[in-house]
Amino acid sequence: MLSATAIALLAVGIVVVLITPGPTNTLLAAAGLRHGVRRSSPLIVAELAGYLVSISVWGRFLAQAAHALPWLPSLLRVAAGLYIAFLAVDMWRAAVALPDSTKRTGGMRTLFVATLLNPKGLLFAGTIFPAVAFTQMPAYVFTMLVFACLAVPIALAWIAFGAALGSGKLWLDPVKMQRGASIVLGVFSLSLAWAALH
Repeated sequence: MLSATAIALLAVGIVVVLITPGPTNTLLAAAGLRHGVRRSSPLIVAELAGYLVSISVWGRFLAQAAHALPWLPSLLRVAAGLYIAFLAVDMWRAAVALPDSTKRTGGMRTLFVATLLNPKGLLFAGTIFPAVAFTQMPAYVFTMLVFACLAVPIALAWIAFGAALGSGKLWLDPVKMQRGASIVLGVFSLSLAWAALH
């Protein structure tokens, strides 16, 4: 089973990646904006299903590929660090108010497909989840439970964020929130690169 440190790192990694804006979170927030929290909450099932399939497929593929290419995990961590750094810079430059994204709302299938194709799935499988999660069933079940326990409240928060924007009750500036998230992403990308090189 995973050590306490590994569990803590897993949880931090999951939270940092899941809170950042992306296609899935935009759809969740836009649904909250248009339909409210209660009617949009079932979309969380589609998000969880999309991530479950994506992370599982990428994880099994990478676990098999790592045997033939032992340098692959380190390369993926460096690539993930660079990708997150790019996201951080892009998020800072393109921070916009969320209501502009309301045209992108959709149903369960739209959210499932968006999550399935979300690059975060590869990021989770290749860098955030421990390699043992894809070789031992108890570790896989445990990490997926941790993921689900963290993903549900974060998804609800994104839906509530959109609903609050729609009701005019939000006192936070979405642009400043996105720029704050970009700083968190930047720090996380440095930590990933550091871990890969040491």
